[in-house]
Amino acid sequence: MADADNRNLRTRSPAFCIKRQFSGSDNSMRCRHCGTLLVHRFLDLGFAPPSNAYLSASDLSRPEVTYPLRLCVCDRCWLVQTEDFASADQLFCADYAYFSSTSTSWLAHAARYCARMIDELSLTSKSHVVEIAANDGYLLKNFVAAEIPCLGVEPTAGTAAAAESLDIPIIREFFGSELAQQMRGKGQGADLLIGNNVLAHVPDINDFCRGLKYLLNPGGTLTLEFPHLLQLLLQVQFDTVYHEHFSYLSLQTVQRMLASVGLRVFHVESLATHGGSLRVFACHADEQRPDTLAVADCLYQEAVAGLHQLNLYLEFQAHVDRVKNSLLSFLLTQYQAGKTVAAYGAAAKGNTLLNYAGIRPDLLPYVCDAAGSKQGRFMPGSHIPILSPEVLMANPPDFVLILPWNLADEISHQLAHLRAAGTRFVVAVPHLEFL
Repeated sequence: MADADNRNLRTRSPAFCIKRQFSGSDNSMRCRHCGTLLVHRFLDLGFAPPSNAYLSASDLSRPEVTYPLRLCVCDRCWLVQTEDFASADQLFCADYAYFSSTSTSWLAHAARYCARMIDELSLTSKSHVVEIAANDGYLLKNFVAAEIPCLGVEPTAGTAAAAESLDIPIIREFFGSELAQQMRGKGQGADLLIGNNVLAHVPDINDFCRGLKYLLNPGGTLTLEFPHLLQLLLQVQFDTVYHEHFSYLSLQTVQRMLASVGLRVFHVESLATHGGSLRVFACHADEQRPDTLAVADCLYQEAVAGLHQLNLYLEFQAHVDRVKNSLLSFLLTQYQAGKTVAAYGAAAKGNTLLNYAGIRPDLLPYVCDAAGSKQGRFMPGSHIPILSPEVLMANPPDFVLILPWNLADEISHQLAHLRAAGTRFVVAVPHLEFL
């Protein structure tokens, strides 16, 4: 992913620390897009540490900082957002551990996208591609291979270095309107401007959108991918809620935000990634590209599902609690029966689930993950150790709980050899299910 990077604050910005937007003397927040006073909190997951703040062994003897994890919805523009308690530097530090290339299915997704864009947009050696949240180069390496000039924006040191090792030029800064103007002044405007799983990670989402407007060349195409709020609500994907996600997005809201800066959504596609995402295509508002029927269809689906009515939100907490209780019941039952349960995938969503459910190593002794950057560390909050997948091969457990349920097919295929040993696979979201 570029799944998890905040891109709109400069590291030297005087406004570096994110503060709650209080209204007058009360403690209410205002919508980060339209400024409406937020009076509808619909999800409370208690207190949790930043979901990607993995711990070393020495960290376990130190105090661990946690923040409230709550969601509010704006009843004017229907943007869903977290209450802001954590600052950007606390969420996206130099050793940030998310590397997009860990997932083979995500690499294939990126490769297909690049091949399609090269063909449909007739990109050549005279074109320029820019990706905001370039992460470890998982996507731009395809344009390098095609000899199409490209540039990534990626402030997180570890992932930026990985991208640079692939001969991808990287600007190591957070993205926003100021940086976009600087890039434009250097002739670094984009014919194709890409933002995959980054829009949800920016606190000042209006400034971020202005930056997109500045950086997009005349006649250029902007594509944004983000998890669809509709799927979060309908599929009870509450474990995708964490502090690094400042916003939760629908097409209607994104369309409105882009329109406010002079960009127009002309096409949208539904994707299976991250449990159900949207890929939005946009251009400058004064261009003649017609809107496709897919835009109206998606907006209609959102309206029919109740995305612009409060009931859908106010019923959500009860669904979340049912998922939590089912998982706890399963783990307690297996513990009492003397069965062994391990988890796979030290993902951010797993941290949200485990911390809200209060699960600790007594019920879930370890989590395995293929990312070497996470092995030997501990899950934030739960302090469950993260081990190599080789542990599963050496001592197959009775059950493997797949925490990144969106990759369940990929992971169960990778671990297929465990089935012969009698291991069963299980996911907890949107409901407890044996695979």
